[in-house]
Amino acid sequence: MPGEIAIVGAGMAGLACATELSRARRQVTLFDKGRGPGGRMATRRAEIDGETIRFDHGAQYFTARDSGFQEQVARWESEGVVARWPAADEDAWVGTPAINTPIKALAEPLGVHWAARVTDVAKGEQGWRLSVDNEIHEFDSVVLAIPAEQAVELLSDVHANFADRARRTQSRPCWALMAHFPERLECGDVLRGGEGDTVSWAARNGAKPGRDGSESWVVHGSPDWSVAHLEEEAESVAGQLLDAFLHQAEVRPQAPLHMAAHRWRFAMAEPVDGPDALWDASTRLGVAGDWLIAPRVEAAWLSGTRLARAILA
Repeated sequence: MPGEIAIVGAGMAGLACATELSRARRQVTLFDKGRGPGGRMATRRAEIDGETIRFDHGAQYFTARDSGFQEQVARWESEGVVARWPAADEDAWVGTPAINTPIKALAEPLGVHWAARVTDVAKGEQGWRLSVDNEIHEFDSVVLAIPAEQAVELLSDVHANFADRARRTQSRPCWALMAHFPERLECGDVLRGGEGDTVSWAARNGAKPGRDGSESWVVHGSPDWSVAHLEEEAESVAGQLLDAFLHQAEVRPQAPLHMAAHRWRFAMAEPVDGPDALWDASTRLGVAGDWLIAPRVEAAWLSGTRLARAILA
């Protein structure tokens, strides 16, 4: 029986890697610091006047260009997990009824350990030791499927080359506004900002396939604006993004029934040249993530799948 493999990070990259390894009957254990499936494909809930409203406040949609990922998306579509969203793009897909539904579908059979924070990875005589919430766990192999900036912290003392690749990768932040309005805004379902605009993207979340039709909106600040306001309080950022959105959309201002902001520190990675997935067979250490290819959901799936195949090879 092949040795047990630990995967740190249960976003799209980690789950794609685990799925491929599990199909080959490899024993896999996943740890994720989040409370549940999502990562940057996250959905936030809010109770408004007794009604549950959902906001896809991270990734807004994804595309499928690689043939392998197209096959995966086709399976999700047949299961009712995803649907096309023509308002965003002719090749745009979203999870139904929320953007994190495909992540949930991948995670369900894998038994992910949620709310489990890995604080240290160390090479031992027989394999790897992981410190997880002050407890030590031992594995034969380790995969890190987390943002580059977080990967550096765990790689620095165990693999200089992999740590250098992660260190040279920079990510742009993004402030996200979630707002629910009492009346319909007289504008299209999608707004794309231009150069110099505060808002780079806004979408009527309630109009996505499989949603409730509510007047709920997700608004993303541009990378430059998000950098400039990165350390401000969420309440202040929410107000500024709301004003900018209503101005850019050219709609009559109205006070939302609900408004909140979320800061994505590592939203959009800017990859450097190198392999799509990192695997050191001599130490049995691997790294996967969209930051190795491009800031897209599909890239995360590709990196995780290709790493699994390298491990199996």
